[in-house]
Amino acid sequence: MASKSTTKKFKWSMETTTKPRSDMQLTSPPGFNLSVGQSHNEVAKDEDQSRLIIKKSWDIALAPIKQVPMNLLFMYMSGNSISIFPIMMVGMMLIRQIKALFSTTATFKLIEGTQAGGQKFVFFLGNLVNIGLALYKCHSMGLLPTHTSDWLAFVEPQSRLENYGGGISLL
Repeated sequence: MASKSTTKKFKWSMETTTKPRSDMQLTSPPGFNLSVGQSHNEVAKDEDQSRLIIKKSWDIALAPIKQVPMNLLFMYMSGNSISIFPIMMVGMMLIRQIKALFSTTATFKLIEGTQAGGQKFVFFLGNLVNIGLALYKCHSMGLLPTHTSDWLAFVEPQSRLENYGGGISLL
């Protein structure tokens, strides 16, 4: 009885032990290019691999620039008050980018080719942009010493010309 149930064929079943019929054409999987004259055993060419290596290395080089919008959002959301959250956000932004600058050679150690110099320059420039954003945030929070009175005790601090409160000038 069990042998009858295993030999019964359904219209949706597919026989995997026999060769496919000539009228049944299977499509190639995504990413598989079979040009004329290629055998089925040859899956990827050296050109495809080098193109993928260049694409991956450009992804690594553009990663700091892709972080700029996220850093801008975090800077906006943290505010300009002097509290633990904004200070930690700015500190992490600075430390992460400085570490990335010092590890540029280790990051691009495996990357070779004609575009390696340009990729290193783009990576370096993206990290400098993020460091500039962190320094701007420090300046807007008042953490950077920008006046001589900030580091000299005998110089009078800068006096404010106007004070604003509630949209009205209180001169």
